[in-house]
Amino acid sequence: MSQHVRRVSVLRREAVTVTVPLALTALLAAAGPASAGTVGGSGAGDPYFPLAGNGGYDVAHYDLTLRYDPGSRHLAGRAVLTARATQRLTRFDLDLNGLKVTGLTVDHRKADHRRDGQELVVTPRRALHKGQWFRVTVTYGGTPKPVTDPDGSLDGWIPTDDGAFVAGEPQGAMTWFPANNHPTDKASYDFTLTVPKGKTAVANGVLLDERTAHGRTTFRWRQSEPMAAYLATATVGTFRTTRYTTRDGIQVFDAVDPREAEAAAPVLKQLPSVLEWESKLFGPYPFRAAGSIVDRAPNVGYALETQTRPVYDSAPDLSTLVHESAHQWFGDSVSLTSWKDIWLNEGFAVYAEWLYSEQHGGDSAQKTFDALYARPASDAVWAFPPGDPGSGANIFGAPVYSRGAMTLHALRTAVGDRVFFRILRAWATEHRGGHGTSAQFVRLAQRLSGKNLDDLFHTWLYTAGKPNKP
Repeated sequence: MSQHVRRVSVLRREAVTVTVPLALTALLAAAGPASAGTVGGSGAGDPYFPLAGNGGYDVAHYDLTLRYDPGSRHLAGRAVLTARATQRLTRFDLDLNGLKVTGLTVDHRKADHRRDGQELVVTPRRALHKGQWFRVTVTYGGTPKPVTDPDGSLDGWIPTDDGAFVAGEPQGAMTWFPANNHPTDKASYDFTLTVPKGKTAVANGVLLDERTAHGRTTFRWRQSEPMAAYLATATVGTFRTTRYTTRDGIQVFDAVDPREAEAAAPVLKQLPSVLEWESKLFGPYPFRAAGSIVDRAPNVGYALETQTRPVYDSAPDLSTLVHESAHQWFGDSVSLTSWKDIWLNEGFAVYAEWLYSEQHGGDSAQKTFDALYARPASDAVWAFPPGDPGSGANIFGAPVYSRGAMTLHALRTAVGDRVFFRILRAWATEHRGGHGTSAQFVRLAQRLSGKNLDDLFHTWLYTAGKPNKP
C-alpha cells in the first residue's frame, strides 16, 4: 500500500477442550452432532487484530460466485471453501461482516450457524477429524459496506459512482466474502463475477472467460498461486481494458476508468519495464499475471497491492507503480505472519522506490536517507519504532514506511551492496509463496553477511525515538 496517498489520522477464543469419559466421547462422535471435542478459535492470534482469521483449519481454495448491481448496490454471493482441519473440530468460525447468510452446508449437509459480530459461527452435523478435508458452502447477500480501520480510513467493499473499489487491507475481505481473514492462511481462488452489461468486474490472476447474455456480463478469473484474503479484489466499474503478454510471458490486464485514462497511460505503459527491473533485483516475478486497476474513488485515499493487479484510487505516478509492483514480491508472495511486522511489506516497497530513483537518474538512496534523517526528533517519522508499531492504528504510519526503508539502507551500508542485494533476493526466493517474520529476516541477513547485526536491527527497528546515524 502506498503510504503517501493513504489518509492517516493525526499522525488500520482460545481453543476449548471438553473433557468427558472416553466411552461418552466415542458415543457422541458416533452419534454425529458436533457437541463435544474442540472448538476452532475465533481469531488467528494476531496482537493487533485479535478477531482476524480463525483457528482449527486451513483454507486451500475459495470459489466465489458474485452478482453485483451497482444501481441498487446489492451483492448476491455463493462461497465454496475447501479446507483441512488442523485439529478435531466440533465448531469453527468464518469472518463475515454485515451480509445476511441464507444457507450454509458442510460437505453438502446443512450446518447450524449463528452470527457473533464479525464471526460466522458454524457447527457441522458431524465433528471434523484432524487432517480431514471438508467443504463449506455459504450463500449470502445484502448491501456490502466498508469497515473503518483504526487509522480512520475505509477498507473492504467501497461503493463508487459506477461500481465498487474493493481493497481489503487489513480487515476488508470479510465485507464481501466469508474467509479465514488473516495473512497466515493463503489459498488459491476462482472468481465468477456477474455485473450489468457495460460494466467490468476485475479480480486477481488470469481472466479465463467473459460472456454476455440477457443484459449481464460474467467474468471468470483464476488466481492459482496462494493469496491472503486481504489481497483479493472484485472491483467493478466502467473501465477501458487492455490485455497483452510481456516478453517474459506475464499476462497483463489493465482496467482504467475513462476519466483517469489520459493521466494513467504514460505510467501504465512502463509496467513491463518496472517488473523486468524488479525481477533482476528480487528474482523472477512470482505470478503468471499482472496489471493495474485504475478507478476513480476520491473517498478512498490510497492504492493497494491487490495480488497480481494493484488497485489505484486515481491515476498513479511512477513511484506508486514501482511501490505497488514491489509488493508483489514483498507482501504478496512473501506474506506477513503478524501485522506487527508490516515494515517487511512497506519498508521494502518504499526502498524499491528509492532504488528505482537511484538507478534511473534520480536521487540516490543515500541522499533520500540523509534528507529523512535530517528531520528533527519531533518529526512523525520517529514517532514509534517500525518493528513494533504498537497498535493497528499505526501500521500505515510514516515510521513503518520511511524508517522501515531507512532500516534497509542502514543494513546496506553495513554489509555492502553485493551482500545486501543477495539478502533481498534470498528473502524473496526462500519465502516465495509463503510467509516471513522480522526475526527470520534478521537471521538471513546475518547468515549471508557473516556479521552480527543484532545492534543494527535493534536500533532501527525496535528503539523508540531518533536513532544514531550509522
